[in-house]
Amino acid sequence: MSGHSKFANIKHKKEKNDAAKGKIFTIIGREIAVAVKEGGPDPANNSKLAAVIAKAKANNMPNDTIERGIKKAAGDGNAVNYETVTYEGYGPSGTAIIVNALTDNRNRTASNVRNAFTKGGGSVGTTGCVSYMFDEKGQIIIDKEECDMDSDEIMMTALDAGAEDFADEEDSYEILTAPEDFETVRKALEDADIKMAQAEVTMIPQNYVELSNDDDIKKINRILDMLDDDDDVQAVYHNWSE
Repeated sequence: MSGHSKFANIKHKKEKNDAAKGKIFTIIGREIAVAVKEGGPDPANNSKLAAVIAKAKANNMPNDTIERGIKKAAGDGNAVNYETVTYEGYGPSGTAIIVNALTDNRNRTASNVRNAFTKGGGSVGTTGCVSYMFDEKGQIIIDKEECDMDSDEIMMTALDAGAEDFADEEDSYEILTAPEDFETVRKALEDADIKMAQAEVTMIPQNYVELSNDDDIKKINRILDMLDDDDDVQAVYHNWSE
């Protein structure tokens, strides 16, 4: 797969994230807490925790902050219990949106998510209404400016470790894996000292929707901005071709 680089969007998101790094670290901290509770504090025996740590490192979270989060989650029996909830819905012109949240209050989160969709002229649908339009994949993005290694060498490192696909885009390399192979491939790249701009299991749209109407673009941005500002929202996936 190639020809549809999302790296510009990732860089845009990271710039937004850098301005609100506290929020990003809070989000990842919750994910660490849930992963430790479900599978224990050792990333070698907890692939979910290993994936969250990879995400933390890609977002420049300091190692001591990560370790403190793991220790706190492992030793705090009174920690807040977060549960994972997923919402699916439609934005303007039938764009598909998936929202993943970690919450200690389902009613609050559902209300906030529904409000975001409504304010942007969209609607929350039933479970499964749009997720079939996406594929769950491990996705690793490497910024060409941050990597001096030859593209063939990166590709072979990734493919030998079990990656499904390698795309050489204008300003980045994109590696896709099956979700269960993500951690093995990520670790192989890390061991080869390859810096990753993004490394996480995500939802990749099978097809993208282009919006040409200014009002539609304004509406979907309203939805995405409101979801971004919600502390319960962990990730938002959509098939709008920005």
